[in-house]
Amino acid sequence: MAMKRSGGGASSGAQQAAKFLGVSVLSGVLLAGLALPAVGAFGLAAKGTVEGFDELPANLKTPPLSQRTIILDSEGGEIAKVYSRDRTVVPLSRISPYMQKAIVAIEDARFYEHGAVDLKGVLRALNRNAQSGGVSEGASTLTQQYVKNVFIEEAGDDPDKVAVATQQTIGRKVKELKYAIQVEKELGKQRILANYLNITFFGQQAYGVEAASQRYFSKHAKDLTLGESALLAGIVQSPSRFDPVNAPKEAAKRRNLVLQRMADLKNITPAQLAAEKAKPIKLNVSRPKSGCITAVNGAGFFCDYVRQTFLQDPAFGKTKEARAKRWNEGGMTIRTTLDPQTQKSVQKSISEHVYQSDTVATAISIVEPGSGKVLGMGQSKPYGFGKNQTQINLSTNFSQGGSTGFQPGSTFKPIIAAAALEEGKSANQSYSSPFSMSYPDEVETCGTSWKNGGESLTNENKSEAGPYGMAEATAKSVNTYFVQLLGDIGLCPVQKMTEKLGLKRADGRKFEAVPSIALGSQPMSPLSMASAYAAFANRGTYCTPVVVSSALGPNGKPLNVPKSNCSRAMSEETAQTISTLLKGVVEDGTGKEAGLGGRDSAGKTGTTDGRKAAWFVGYTPNMAGAVWVGGAGETQVSMEDITIGGVYHAQVYGGDTPGPIWRDAMNGALEDRSAPTFDMVPGIDTGDSDKKEKGKKGGGSGRKGNKPGKTGKNGKPGRGH
Repeated sequence: MAMKRSGGGASSGAQQAAKFLGVSVLSGVLLAGLALPAVGAFGLAAKGTVEGFDELPANLKTPPLSQRTIILDSEGGEIAKVYSRDRTVVPLSRISPYMQKAIVAIEDARFYEHGAVDLKGVLRALNRNAQSGGVSEGASTLTQQYVKNVFIEEAGDDPDKVAVATQQTIGRKVKELKYAIQVEKELGKQRILANYLNITFFGQQAYGVEAASQRYFSKHAKDLTLGESALLAGIVQSPSRFDPVNAPKEAAKRRNLVLQRMADLKNITPAQLAAEKAKPIKLNVSRPKSGCITAVNGAGFFCDYVRQTFLQDPAFGKTKEARAKRWNEGGMTIRTTLDPQTQKSVQKSISEHVYQSDTVATAISIVEPGSGKVLGMGQSKPYGFGKNQTQINLSTNFSQGGSTGFQPGSTFKPIIAAAALEEGKSANQSYSSPFSMSYPDEVETCGTSWKNGGESLTNENKSEAGPYGMAEATAKSVNTYFVQLLGDIGLCPVQKMTEKLGLKRADGRKFEAVPSIALGSQPMSPLSMASAYAAFANRGTYCTPVVVSSALGPNGKPLNVPKSNCSRAMSEETAQTISTLLKGVVEDGTGKEAGLGGRDSAGKTGTTDGRKAAWFVGYTPNMAGAVWVGGAGETQVSMEDITIGGVYHAQVYGGDTPGPIWRDAMNGALEDRSAPTFDMVPGIDTGDSDKKEKGKKGGGSGRKGNKPGKTGKNGKPGRGH
């Protein structure tokens, strides 16, 4: 019997030991880690598990915690806060002492007494877990929890990496323990506590105690009261279960448990305990406000363009992965080129001319000649997810978060004129410019030629029949003149001019070498057109658009930012000639309604086939802007018999709808600012001004009767414009 009892006792002891070991692993207690040289006996010494035990990765000492990034305008005003994780890192001196004591009391009461592993905690957990037959208590120290959080932080939003960082395996626990021991040695208790409070998740999208304090109480972490600190400390174990917003009763019970632990540790008096337990939970919740959707002054799309620039420009990192990592880590302060006066004027003009609920939309981009700075960007369909909202930036190319673009119509004609002038053509070049004509039989391209397959075009009105010189043809936007001009110089000079002006199709495809390019058949974005016209204002020098002027990293040190690249696109004489021609457009031509009164301005109207897009692109010597109006979705809208911004239009023209939007936006942007003048080129024949006005309504360059052609192997034109 004795032997039986002895054997039974031995068997029972072995079972109990096995049970103890199994429970310890499940509860996060790694006994094997307490005697690392012996881990081989447990089969833990897999390659890479214990090797290099004394080598501590630097990111465990000072992990790159993801924080909010603040985006500012050119004057330092806040545009928006963006983050992948809402966190603001603060030192221990800016965290309430109550909060420090509360988190230690509930998460690791012996934190200041033990090392990386709490032996007493391990033995206590083993005993209680064995008695319960399951996992009722863990024994991870606050240091171990901190290390685990670092692994989770590094995993980011990658579900596979998160699974690896949180997997319940002995190998991972050995690794966690290995780093915990070294962290204790390298950092010390105060640094570990500060790091832990800044890294841990408190629910409601709040990472770190400062963000949590702002989220639940709308105050800084240094101002947390005893009760508030206990509430936050209680959330950490299970942010969803103890969420004070959605589960206030559970949160209150948990808060009271934290208070009791604090009293047990003599951190608070019995009187304080009783008083705090009796208090109801009082929250002052600040809802998460993140991302470009919160941007002020309608700058949501500008904000998104800043993000797109950051993710795509090598100045912020050599690879797209490196740039994305830096953006997600955040903690930056990015000062942009957005001019608050210009942006307010842009949004005011939009709201007065095009309603959010209209069937069509408008988009505006304004840039500074000579610097490439984007000063304003807005559209009538705001940034968002709701009805009549969109996340597509109608001002930029598809690759930059924008649309596939819109045919610019006759606003492309100055590009043709510039190419011709660079080829030696005179500003007084005259062509027969009949009301209707066929495209040239053959047009030279770069290395080949385009041959006509029977395509033809007309002018807007039958009264528009030449001959015309360049100035009058530009003012009246005569289609046949510019097709004849293109046929004369060939397509190659035009292709080269588009490259020099940074013009690319918004959809990312290559320009089609077809004569209809003279009438704006290739889809463009407002920002591209504004930047190209800025070269005319800048005496022929084109500057790539930029939106970031400076940036500081999380450590306050300056980051490299992309610079505008400026290069000569045409001679000064050519640019000044174009300005002379386009000044005539706003003074006596199709763009009269866009004129700025006593301030020198120049520009061009554009209306596409079927009036599915209308444009005005113009500039002064110190600002250039493009306005587009049209269907914002996949379905294009024919803008005839239509009401826009409460105003009825039998037909929409570039001059009568985009023109006034441009005028009002520019007037507000330029108010109280210098008014430099253009250097006009003398001797240009402007033609008969009375003849120019005959038959014109508001000034459009819509193309009646132009039939779309197919693009075949010989490069036949698409839409004739």
